[in-house]
Amino acid sequence: MESKHSQDKLSAYLDAELNAADRRQLEAHLSGCDECTAALAQLQALRQRVASEAQHYAAPAYLKHRIHAALQAEPRPQQRAAAPRTWSWAWINLGLAGAATAAFAVTLTLYLGQPTPNERIEQELVASHFRALMPNHLADVASTDQHTVKPWFAGKLDFSPPVYDLAPQGYALIGGRLDYLQQRPVAALAYRHRQHILNLYIWPDASGSSSTPHAAMRQGFHLLRWSQDGMQYSAVSDINPQDLSQFAGMVRQKVAQADAQ
Repeated sequence: MESKHSQDKLSAYLDAELNAADRRQLEAHLSGCDECTAALAQLQALRQRVASEAQHYAAPAYLKHRIHAALQAEPRPQQRAAAPRTWSWAWINLGLAGAATAAFAVTLTLYLGQPTPNERIEQELVASHFRALMPNHLADVASTDQHTVKPWFAGKLDFSPPVYDLAPQGYALIGGRLDYLQQRPVAALAYRHRQHILNLYIWPDASGSSSTPHAAMRQGFHLLRWSQDGMQYSAVSDINPQDLSQFAGMVRQKVAQADAQ
């Protein structure tokens, strides 16, 4: 038996996959071939090292299924021209470990690429504000009178949004409309500050807690979000952050005064 041919059978020999005749023939060759004996020792050392040091991963079910299907679909030769190449369990284990690691990396990348809940609501707010700036989308009820805008929401929402005209402070009420955020209808109040449009979104806060305004910027628009008196408030505009903060402060003050009465 030539050394090249016998070395191709060493992995199968270690895994007890040779038939009796091939095993006896290989053992007879090993007894007189130092090169193949050394190769067998190296394979045994590799097997022990992998077993003791390699990290083990469970192959995903779909990967097992694909390997099994591929093996079943492989055409079987009509006659045996040469001994088929057999893969030792060590190499198969390393291949499965690499595939599992790659699958985990892809899954982790997709997971990390998903927007957070805060990012999603900010994206929705900016998209709604942008739509409102289109012609005839700013207000369903156009009025500068808070006593006209507030009753308009009655029967259209399951809550009563606070509505304030802040024209004396430089933020004139334009009107109100229904909008849809976080899979629920919300109240949207439109204000004008100089040449800028400001949208204030209001909807119930399930937690009932209060929080100070949180500032953010997305696609060139400034956002301020806070919760107060069981409601969520989100103001969106392209005005400077100082003016937006001033507006939010006045709304918060009005809400607090209404609670105190």
